[in-house]
Amino acid sequence: MTSQLYIRPARQSDSATLSRICLLTAEAGVSAEHLHTFGELPGVIYAEPYVHLPFAGGFVLVDRSKSSSASLHDDDNNEEEGGEVVGYALSAFDTPRFEQELEKRWFPKYRIKYPLSLPDFPVPVSTSSPLVVAAAAPKEADIRYINNIHNPPHASPGALVFSLAHMHIDILPEYQKLGYGRKLIDTLVRWLKKEKGLERLWLGMDKRNVGARRFYEKLGFRDLEGAPEGVVGIEFEDWKG
Repeated sequence: MTSQLYIRPARQSDSATLSRICLLTAEAGVSAEHLHTFGELPGVIYAEPYVHLPFAGGFVLVDRSKSSSASLHDDDNNEEEGGEVVGYALSAFDTPRFEQELEKRWFPKYRIKYPLSLPDFPVPVSTSSPLVVAAAAPKEADIRYINNIHNPPHASPGALVFSLAHMHIDILPEYQKLGYGRKLIDTLVRWLKKEKGLERLWLGMDKRNVGARRFYEKLGFRDLEGAPEGVVGIEFEDWKG
């Protein structure tokens, strides 16, 4: 299978797939589908804006042996590059300015779609009849994400002192432990260093995901002084990719 996998830059046309991967890994690395009525919410915050807004970008892992609707309708794709996105590493290389763009251009439309004042939201009853809707109550996890859309958290001063750049990485479970997490981060690190002139990078991880901590520590990530628990960073000169 690994011979069918390759890495390329992330595109806007990947947006829906990135959101789906985010949902399928949002519960400490495993699927959070059962926790949400509105499964797009994790990706709205942690995946999709990185391919739509300035001051961000990244790379995706693609399985050439699979096809996706996005690849079939993406004019930038050619036959050699086709396949299905199965993982990503996304970064904001100027986090404060990226957060300004989120506030100005991204969150307003989702605040309208998911207002704080309404307990139920319209959702399709079936995929075959998307215009037929019913009221559905958001679950606890939905409410947390909706609150974050209306009151978004900001990067801590301690993290920003270390670096303006942060990242998110997620890979579908069946493609994990094949070495592609390291390769995705390596590609991202090289891009941030060469194209953006950066020397450091940080990320926030789910404290419950013990395996992820071990993975990052092996790569050279360390806890950051003055940053919240779970925020780790790396000096590119210490990168072990």
